Amino acid sequence: MGANDLGLLSLVSLLIFIFPILIINIRLKLGVNKTLVISVVRMCLQLSFVGIYLEFLFKYDSKLLNVAYLLIMILIACHAIIRSTKLKIRKFFFPIFLSILIPFSTLLFFFNFVLVRIDNPFEAKYLIPIGGMLLGNSMKSNIICLNNFFSGIKKDEKIYFFSLTLLGSRIQALKPYLKKSILASMTPILASMATIGLVSLPGMLTGQILGGSIPLVAIKYQIAIMLSIFYTDYFSTLLSLLFSVKFGFNEFDVLKKDIFNSEV
Repeated sequence: MGANDLGLLSLVSLLIFIFPILIINIRLKLGVNKTLVISVVRMCLQLSFVGIYLEFLFKYDSKLLNVAYLLIMILIACHAIIRSTKLKIRKFFFPIFLSILIPFSTLLFFFNFVLVRIDNPFEAKYLIPIGGMLLGNSMKSNIICLNNFFSGIKKDEKIYFFSLTLLGSRIQALKPYLKKSILASMTPILASMATIGLVSLPGMLTGQILGGSIPLVAIKYQIAIMLSIFYTDYFSTLLSLLFSVKFGFNEFDVLKKDIFNSEV
């Protein structure tokens, strides 16, 4: 037995609560109402489109279409990461793409092959939702990580040059920034893991229970997905830093100025 369906009018009624938020924002002169409305409209349209497309994917369950959809998701995530970190897409797209693809595909197929042990690891109902959860969290972690790394180097450029002169090694000079960036990107997922089940019931657990699974089965799935998310986040951020260092510095270990967008 699945969850009760939501009527369209019932769903629209939830928008009632957005009006007091808009009024408060106007009174406080926050200037975010346009962004808020656009975000809500985009969310509704994008999810509606995804819902229609997933119906098609689940119905035909084509290996080629499922993999193609995952690749599109990765491409969009890479674009969002680079745009959010104010780096130039043409210089960083390939290294960020690899840093996401390698851990993401490894953990996704490990989840399907070893944990769930499904006969077809490309089955849409496992591949797309699990892949989406891994990719969404990985995207957020990479944005935090790269933002902290490059903003730290730009802010402390003189300190970095002094460390470089003193230590004679780029890796040693960058070590404090690498450490700070990794810790910053890991903090949200570690906090979530430490409080899960006490503060909130996460998405997969709730979805499994609403879908009719017994709580114990849902909990096992949630543990598996949280560990998979953590591993994907960790290795993807680590790879993105290593690849970014290779592409972001010149032969004299100086941060290249042309890697940033002109508005930065």
